[in-house]
Amino acid sequence: MAAQKVAGVLGATGSVGQRFILLLADHPDFELRVLGASPRSAGKKYVDAANWKQTDLMPKSAENIIVSDCSSANFKDCDIVFSGLDAEYAGPIEKEFVEAGIAVISNAKNYRREEDVPLVVPIVNPEHLDIIQQKLDTAKQAGKQRPGFIVCISNCSTAGLVAPLKPLVDTFGPIDTLTTTTLQAISGAGFSPGVPGIDVLDNIIPYIGGEEDKMEWETKKILGSLSADKSHVELLSPEELKVSAQCNRVAVSDGHTECIALKFKNRPAPSVEQVKQCLRDYVCDAYKMKCHSAPEQTIHVLEQSDRPQPRLDRNRDRGYGVSVGRVREDPVLDFKMVVLSHNTIIGAAGSGVLIAEILLAKGMI
Repeated sequence: MAAQKVAGVLGATGSVGQRFILLLADHPDFELRVLGASPRSAGKKYVDAANWKQTDLMPKSAENIIVSDCSSANFKDCDIVFSGLDAEYAGPIEKEFVEAGIAVISNAKNYRREEDVPLVVPIVNPEHLDIIQQKLDTAKQAGKQRPGFIVCISNCSTAGLVAPLKPLVDTFGPIDTLTTTTLQAISGAGFSPGVPGIDVLDNIIPYIGGEEDKMEWETKKILGSLSADKSHVELLSPEELKVSAQCNRVAVSDGHTECIALKFKNRPAPSVEQVKQCLRDYVCDAYKMKCHSAPEQTIHVLEQSDRPQPRLDRNRDRGYGVSVGRVREDPVLDFKMVVLSHNTIIGAAGSGVLIAEILLAKGMI
């Protein structure tokens, strides 16, 4: 068995950081050694620094790690660093890490729009990681030190949206028009400031700041293609794909539900049964590479008229699988369906861990 890679977590006391820690506990490929957080937490044992809010207990392996401040010098021995930092702080900290030659997988939004930074949903577009391989190869050929790099995890709601789109595009050709209305779990807002319980109880909040814009352009980057020299991602243009998103916060703990409708460019459109079979047959590349966290069934097509439901379906394949139900013809576009994904696993920290497993399988870390 190969030696484990050394891992660190930035923003370790926050909601995403805590989920990273849970997913890395007892992981066969990674050993969690370094935890970074704010100066007020630095110097404390993690068990004393963190206000633990996960439903699973804090891993024993993390309890006695002394929290460091978020300086690259404290993470110099890490093969990979997972960033759960808030966007307010992530930009300069992650940049410092990359300049120090450290590989970073970030859940923050700061660098998602950079054309040479892969924006990856690991069950959808791992081929975009070839940008990193190109950077590593270029440095090696020039006799330079191995460079640091950053890979961004997509927005949590975008991850669920693009999962069924990828196999449909691969099989039936490009999508012309796409609409989505989301019902997003409160865990997506984090612990602090989060959404006050009194606001979401017996309520729906029809606004999540910046979310609709993120979904509309991230989809075009994730479904875009690499440039010929593999130096950057070429986004789909508005003429190639039109996306409209409406985002709502609902009183669900975990699991983002999305009602989507789409129209293909190619005519005639496939049948409902062809769409369902395409989704059932999809096997993500991460599973083919035998990555530890990859879902055996990437997309679960449910036939019950009242599914998927967050409480019943969010944990399929340990939260790495995506559920799709109510696939039917749409009177305006071609098809409509309901998609459910676990927002804190495949939509956040879990994506980061699976991306790291893919990087390892490809020899990039």
